[in-house]
Amino acid sequence: MITPAWPASVAAEPGASGFRAGRLSWPLSPVPVVTKYFDAPETPYGAGHRGVDLAAVPGQDVLAADAGVVVFAGSVGGRPVLSVDHDGGLRTTYEPVVPEVAVGEQVYRGQVLGSVLAGHPGCSVAACLHWGVRRGEAYVDPLALTGEVGEYRLKPWGGGR
Repeated sequence: MITPAWPASVAAEPGASGFRAGRLSWPLSPVPVVTKYFDAPETPYGAGHRGVDLAAVPGQDVLAADAGVVVFAGSVGGRPVLSVDHDGGLRTTYEPVVPEVAVGEQVYRGQVLGSVLAGHPGCSVAACLHWGVRRGEAYVDPLALTGEVGEYRLKPWGGGR
């Protein structure tokens, strides 16, 4: 069995219900279905999926995953994107989202940031929220920070004999 080995600062704490509560909360409520999992790129500019796609409905509220400050609310590649900086060097990014908050605004865990738009490329349902997380410049699996387990892929190890 393979188990995740998250750094202590990322590991989730046991909750009163027996479930693990994470560093971040889900950006949609109720907890959504993951339509596409995180796939770390092999190189900084390589192919991959630098977040997770979550099933949503157009107009659904997007919630702040934790307290922080809005650092970007604008268009990237023609799609509306919202980014929030959090303590500990984390930055969460949400797209496509019509923002209800402005750059520089303090937000709180669970606060409505905006609403999901339809039209995320590759989305197999009415709408998907792409949710990404970076620690510094490194992308990390958002599911690992919710206390959930993402998809695992075994990659070749170059240190063989």
